[in-house]
Amino acid sequence: MARHSRLRRRFDRLIGYRLQAALVWLFIRAMRIVPVERASGLGGGLLRRLGPLLSRSRRMRRDIAHALPDLEPAGIDAIITQAWDNLGRTFAEYVHLDRIAARYDAHVELLGAEHLRALVDDGRPGIVFTGHFANWELCAMTCARLGLDLTYVFRKPNNPFVADMLARARAPLGGTMVPKGREAARGLMAAIRAGGHVGLLVDQKLNEGPALPFLGRQAHTGTVLADLALRYDAPAVPIRVTRLGPARFRVEALPPLMFRRTGDARADTLDAMAQVNALLGEWVREQPGQWMWQHRRWPD
Repeated sequence: MARHSRLRRRFDRLIGYRLQAALVWLFIRAMRIVPVERASGLGGGLLRRLGPLLSRSRRMRRDIAHALPDLEPAGIDAIITQAWDNLGRTFAEYVHLDRIAARYDAHVELLGAEHLRALVDDGRPGIVFTGHFANWELCAMTCARLGLDLTYVFRKPNNPFVADMLARARAPLGGTMVPKGREAARGLMAAIRAGGHVGLLVDQKLNEGPALPFLGRQAHTGTVLADLALRYDAPAVPIRVTRLGPARFRVEALPPLMFRRTGDARADTLDAMAQVNALLGEWVREQPGQWMWQHRRWPD
């Protein structure tokens, strides 16, 4: 087994990564040829047809049925199709982030900007957070546009060639990226201690996190948002992205959440993250087809 793994890593370094990078490059070039709205439609159409055929859709079906038990099978099918459509659109829009940023007002209806401007002006560390809704990258872009310099975590691809291409695509989002893992905690902590601002995606499973309610089931939940907010008295502003059409979005910043402080750090942290999960759950129920059900959020 170890020898097989070494051979696979060697193959990836010499050949596999280059083949992957070539496919990604071709996708980027193809999507860049057409306007962003057309690219969004092509990406959505592709995954709308292929996604429901993939094995991952079986788990999506189970998760949707658990989370939204009143739905009929046809309704579940519709959400699966919508979720794949949205993910395909997001992939295709990714290579047009620079063009979306250049014509931001044509693509984005912004609500609640005052809550983000308050973070810029209050002289305190702060947090903005969201989940994988619609095209979630619009959160970072919006913050950068308003002068809110974020430090945020990203998962760096194993393929260094693809990592370079994605880094170039992400450049219009601004901010400082720290790779997922041990460096992430240090980078986020350093930003907050310096009075800066961090951006967090808080809807994915963290195996080491406590099990908290999310859409009617227990889900392992990361606590970094609550840890930072409670320890450093940092306001936590939710940002919600809603897809209105091909490369058209509503980005809404909401008032900072008010977290309970009783002096019991552990209990306060769990209570805060339960509050966050409840908010994200409301968003999912309102627009279930715009959330990334493809992620394995709950244990099987």
